[in-house]
Amino acid sequence: MTAEVAPADPAERRGTRVDGVDVIGALSPSRVGDFLNCPLLYRFRSIDRLPEPASPAAVRGTLVHRVLEQLFDLPAADRLPERAELLIEPAWAELQEAEPALAEMFGNDVSQIAAWLVSCRDSLRTYFDLEDPTRLEPADRELYVETLTDARVLLRGVVDRVDVAPDGAIRVVDYKTGPSPGERWEGKALFQLKFYALALWRMRGVVPSMLQLIYLGNREVLRYEPDEQDLLATERKVLAVWDAIRTATEQQEFLPRPGAGCRWCTHQDLCPAYGGTPPPWPARLDQPPAESSGESSG
Repeated sequence: MTAEVAPADPAERRGTRVDGVDVIGALSPSRVGDFLNCPLLYRFRSIDRLPEPASPAAVRGTLVHRVLEQLFDLPAADRLPERAELLIEPAWAELQEAEPALAEMFGNDVSQIAAWLVSCRDSLRTYFDLEDPTRLEPADRELYVETLTDARVLLRGVVDRVDVAPDGAIRVVDYKTGPSPGERWEGKALFQLKFYALALWRMRGVVPSMLQLIYLGNREVLRYEPDEQDLLATERKVLAVWDAIRTATEQQEFLPRPGAGCRWCTHQDLCPAYGGTPPPWPARLDQPPAESSGESSG
């Protein structure tokens, strides 16, 4: 049996109700990315809410993120590789308790589970080659951020880590368990952090001075210094995506955008580009879907 889970978006699970404001919708970096990559994929995940097979690579990312979050609960002197490894098994048990379907990801193949856990340990060991957590005291970890634009669209997301220097400078940090993208794709990778930086700027009145992506897959660190114009451009881009989603929803027409990502898509049997037919439009929806509402979905 293939383990299937709901499309993952931490911002959806931690969203809040906005009182006293007529919010017309909400977007997270994940959902913006879905729509930009393929509008039909956005529909499958946000409107039809189709489950997807659990991906060992994606779950490894979730597990490593959880361990790195817990690592900073320890006293600074104890944030060592061997202590991080001791957190892996309890964190894996915690994930399975929260999402029981994950227990089926490898079936009964004990050797696959063991090999996968080794890959998680490898990712964590790489982290210690790139940063020294004994010298860091993050201000926030797994921080839920949200801000309401003048267009009444709620922007929300979950930031892996926020560091604040003694002078108030803010660094936004995101961990990636895969390898860094080529130069052609760096802009897409940075968009997520610019989105978070925009939300933090609106919330705290300070433009983050550094965006940092830590790629554990190939031991690279990508850094970028944003300014107000960067973040305003990010806001314009997000609002343009929202307008396109509204139009597609009103017309009930989310077109496929075939590309390199299709090889990993689990919904090809429903995609017209591959001879499939999408499910009927949900009768309950005459407005944008759960991710596009101003209320929590979980």
